[in-house]
Amino acid sequence: MIKKIKEDTVKWGILGVGDVCEVKSAPAMQLIKNSDLVAVMRRNGAKAKDYAQRHRVPKWYDKAEDLIHDPDVNAIYIATPPNAHCELTAKAAEAGKPVYVEKPMARTLSECKQMISVCKKANVPLYVAYYRRMLPNFIKLKQLIESGIIGKVRLVKIELYKTVEPNIVANSEATTSSNWRINPKISGGGYFFDLAAHQLDYLDFVFGAIQSVNGYAGNQAGLYSAADIVTSHFTFKNGIQGVGSWCFSVDKKAVKDELTIIGSKGKLSIPFFGKPEIILEKSGQKRKEPFNFDLPKHIQQPLIQTIVDDLLGKGICPSTGDSAARTNWVMEEMTKNYYQ
Repeated sequence: MIKKIKEDTVKWGILGVGDVCEVKSAPAMQLIKNSDLVAVMRRNGAKAKDYAQRHRVPKWYDKAEDLIHDPDVNAIYIATPPNAHCELTAKAAEAGKPVYVEKPMARTLSECKQMISVCKKANVPLYVAYYRRMLPNFIKLKQLIESGIIGKVRLVKIELYKTVEPNIVANSEATTSSNWRINPKISGGGYFFDLAAHQLDYLDFVFGAIQSVNGYAGNQAGLYSAADIVTSHFTFKNGIQGVGSWCFSVDKKAVKDELTIIGSKGKLSIPFFGKPEIILEKSGQKRKEPFNFDLPKHIQQPLIQTIVDDLLGKGICPSTGDSAARTNWVMEEMTKNYYQ
């Protein structure tokens, strides 16, 4: 395998060191062998300094360019909201540094293509934080499907229903006015782009690319400008069909989070954002068979490990700009009646 950095240690610099970096991602960079976090950046210098001091990071900046051109940094993690992903990816790639970017990859497919192009031109790899590809419960689900335990897959069904104040935002983003996820100019497309991106990317990982999509998006509650409901039908290149429905304005009694894989001999179901378990149901079974899992404290650590291995020539990361762009295309197709 080709080594993608010159050094023997991946020395990370983070752009936009906010809530996602407190537990989910950045601490893992300090725990993985041959990986270190050497610099962080946030436009609010006081918050960048505070993060650096609390997490024992040697350097902090309040300008992206200063971190990108720090000679001690040889890989960039972009943890900003999506509206900055394209511009910052270009700057990092032009500086010759590999890029790991938060999901969704960008606001639009056009931005995704620009990011892929600039990284290829600079000959640097581009990775995207679809970390469920490497979590034990989702790896097990993929293995169960491939084992044929439920026979041939007939249908994939996604159901995600949340209240108008879903439990997915940090305390600092709790109010509607400050929550960037529901501002399409920043996020690309509301809670749907933030959450469905994980689901659709994982299905790409398991079943391959989706080749055709029909969808319809709308706004029923009128609380913000982003779509708050999306329904869709989609077909994978291998012929498997899927249906999905997402609504972010339901009553507490209607809250639901489930992916169901329906086969010729049974079905598998898993929550995407809840308890880490898989439920297997087959004909002739007296009861449902659960599979339970312990997830890592730093939820992105297994994926970041594959990035470190990839950069050092010891492995391959399964989540790239090319695969992530396919998910952006699917989401755009599902919501184009609303945003275009």
